[in-house]
Amino acid sequence: MCHRDHVLILSRTCRGFCRRRENPPRRPSENRGIPAMTAANSHVPACPITHPLDLGPDGVNRPGLYPHALYHELREAENGVHRVVRSNGSPAFLVTRYDDVLTVLRDQATFSRKEALEEDDIDLDGTILGLDDAEHAAVRGVVADHFTPRAVRRLGPRIEAAASAQLAHLLEAGEPADLMESYALPYALNVISDLFGLPAQDRSRFRAWGEAFLATSALSRSEAADAQLAMVGYLATLIERRRSRPGDDLLSTIAARGAALPPDQLLKLPLALLVGGWETTASSIGTFTQVLLSHPYDDHETAYAYLAEHPESVEPALVELQRMFTTAAADALPRRATRDTVLPSGARLRAGDLVIPSHVTANYDPRVFPDPHRMTFTRAPNRHLSFGHGAHHCIGRHLSHTEISAAMSVLLRELPTLRLAVPAEDLQRKTGQIIAGPVSVPVAWT
Repeated sequence: MCHRDHVLILSRTCRGFCRRRENPPRRPSENRGIPAMTAANSHVPACPITHPLDLGPDGVNRPGLYPHALYHELREAENGVHRVVRSNGSPAFLVTRYDDVLTVLRDQATFSRKEALEEDDIDLDGTILGLDDAEHAAVRGVVADHFTPRAVRRLGPRIEAAASAQLAHLLEAGEPADLMESYALPYALNVISDLFGLPAQDRSRFRAWGEAFLATSALSRSEAADAQLAMVGYLATLIERRRSRPGDDLLSTIAARGAALPPDQLLKLPLALLVGGWETTASSIGTFTQVLLSHPYDDHETAYAYLAEHPESVEPALVELQRMFTTAAADALPRRATRDTVLPSGARLRAGDLVIPSHVTANYDPRVFPDPHRMTFTRAPNRHLSFGHGAHHCIGRHLSHTEISAAMSVLLRELPTLRLAVPAEDLQRKTGQIIAGPVSVPVAWT
């Protein structure tokens, strides 16, 4: 493992650069409150770059609300593809420019997820996130028609009703309230659990397993393995019940259509969809609310106030927030190059190279997104990569977007005076998890 204290001894120039990494600038910006980023350098640092960029000397990843300033320096330096050292000591190439990242994400024949499984921070072997080509298509095909735009539109009224019901619980409890624990997390968990037919009495236990499974710090890996075993065992029991007593839920569909899948892939399909289905959605709701309540927009004190007065702007605003504030704690999952190749930037990669596509950085590429650090609700087109691209694009992206849209629309309509109950700089972010987001978001409304 490459520790930053080792990096600091390399050279005087390297010392200054690495200290900038440890303490990235967070100075105010004149650009709608979004922090200014360090100007791009034209050179690559001589010192090893540890990935994730927010990794601490204790091996714990601590991503902030904004992408690390070094991302933007690397994207503009040379061809935008740079050698990094992963937390486990493995060398890799970080790909940062939009066209290059797009190529890596969509060309699974050249950039294999399955061949990079041993480099994952959590165990994704056998899941939809760790397969390629025919295997991936077979597993994805079991549930794909449940996540199409048309299928999700049919769920719209149920999803908005769930958001309204959860907000009623929050209001009944009174203020101040934690938006994460009282709204975002239970709402997102209930929506995906209802879709799968997960019994209400088991949901809190499944949430605890899911949080342990998503941990990336070394001290939590044994707990993550135990959590995965517990979830797989639990889901195996439910799937067997659905085979004999099917319902109209997604777990019954998996039990029926997935009978030909290897047992490992069958059981891990609902695991990946369930865990990813509430954590990413809830984290997005919390993060977006934090951003909207702490940044000005147009002539309004906060972007939240602007959207409360302009509900027609909610949808494009959410797309812009998805571009700027991804829930990924450390870029997209790594790929392994299966053959020599040249990226659009001209960067050459060899067969066997480990490649990390950084959609975080690509989403700020000025070649694609003019004035990328400006939060602009009218940005069009806005083809961000936060949901991935190609065969491995997020299967639940339409569902997640609909859930987030319903949650934010209900908040804006029912609580137009919502505000943070603590200073924005006091909000804590999750650490040592594969999904980034706030730990809590205390709010008040009177």
